[in-house]
Amino acid sequence: MKGALIAPGTVWLVGAGPGDPDLLTRKAEKLIREATVIFYDALVGGGVLELAEAASRLIPVGKRSGRHSKDQQTINQMIVDAALAGERVVRLKGGDPSIFGRASEEIEACMARGIKCQICPGITAASAAAANAGLSLTLRGLARKLVFITAHARGNEPLDLDWQALADPQATLAIYMGKAAGAVISRQLIGAGLAGDTPVLLVENASLPNERQFSARLDLLALSAKSVFGAVLPWS
Repeated sequence: MKGALIAPGTVWLVGAGPGDPDLLTRKAEKLIREATVIFYDALVGGGVLELAEAASRLIPVGKRSGRHSKDQQTINQMIVDAALAGERVVRLKGGDPSIFGRASEEIEACMARGIKCQICPGITAASAAAANAGLSLTLRGLARKLVFITAHARGNEPLDLDWQALADPQATLAIYMGKAAGAVISRQLIGAGLAGDTPVLLVENASLPNERQFSARLDLLALSAKSVFGAVLPWS
């Protein structure tokens, strides 16, 4: 393929963004169209997958909380096997591959077999959620720092985070996969000194037609998170 971005036998980890295909980078769209096989996550929007060529194989390997279609080792092996077979491989990940996307594990699996693996960044969910809400993730004089964390823990393990550092009234905290941990997040941040009336924005399906947003307070987060989930963005 003349001028192709993906050479046969190579892998690209591509950020699919928050779901809206119009938020893809131009490079991501080119890579999706060039791929002969695409391994995609559960959070990749249907409109993004429609950009693939009809001859491309679309293979779901996504994980949802409590429902894993493939374990990470299996996904790694599938990517490696496809590349060794001479495929043009795209590993399509929701948001940005480098933000809670387990990119390092897949890159290492490719490198161990001598397979070239590159990353195409994407718009992360927190950026899309804030944009649709008409909010800035940073604010001069008030929110001087932006922190991304995930509230997902393995199995029944406790959510082990540095709550003292996170309870910073001059930071914006973007919490991914925070629905189930709403009570813990609220209790720990307030216990570490963050005010209970700190504003919180809960977002579900950021950038998609069925997006939902709900404004609340930190001390009411557990109650609010029962019906709304997604990126949680407290401001002071």
